[in-house]
Amino acid sequence: MMDIKPMNFEKVLTFLLENFTKYNIRYALMGGFALHAAGYSRATRDIDVLILKEDMPKVKKFLLSIGYDVAHESEDVINFTGAMTELGQIDFLLAHRCYTKKMLQRARECDILHRQFKVKVITPEDVIGLKIQSSTNDPGRHSRDLADIEEILKRHVDTLDLELLREYFSLFEREHELNELLQRIKNA
Repeated sequence: MMDIKPMNFEKVLTFLLENFTKYNIRYALMGGFALHAAGYSRATRDIDVLILKEDMPKVKKFLLSIGYDVAHESEDVINFTGAMTELGQIDFLLAHRCYTKKMLQRARECDILHRQFKVKVITPEDVIGLKIQSSTNDPGRHSRDLADIEEILKRHVDTLDLELLREYFSLFEREHELNELLQRIKNA
């Protein structure tokens, strides 16, 4: 039986951060690492990164040079998979609209992976905004994303920018869900 190594997050993050610095690429981690930075941990199998769309050619060049392949590419996202399992999968959201550009501007430095790395991570509000969008686009994600949103709200309800959250929820005509979540947290 062949031993399959899981993604080596430390190795991949070290490589990414070195190259982001080398090529002056503004980035922010999203997904599981952003959830963790917001105080809520859930298993993750990949690395999700927000970068400016115009930086993607540089990123694509250095990832392809070490054994990644493009699994999917569109105007908004590009997914890379490593030829070796330990390289794993890296998903990029390309900031080119006002909302994602502002997310990148609001990103803040956080410690991740047992304080091994100090990285830029999107804010809890922006994690919620992306989860609203993803669960609207893929209803199969609704329950899981709503549970994540509720956990972030519980941990940060007193410090969150509720105006920004209301804007995110209203973009997808889901204001009632935010009201229900906030009421449930208040009554807990």
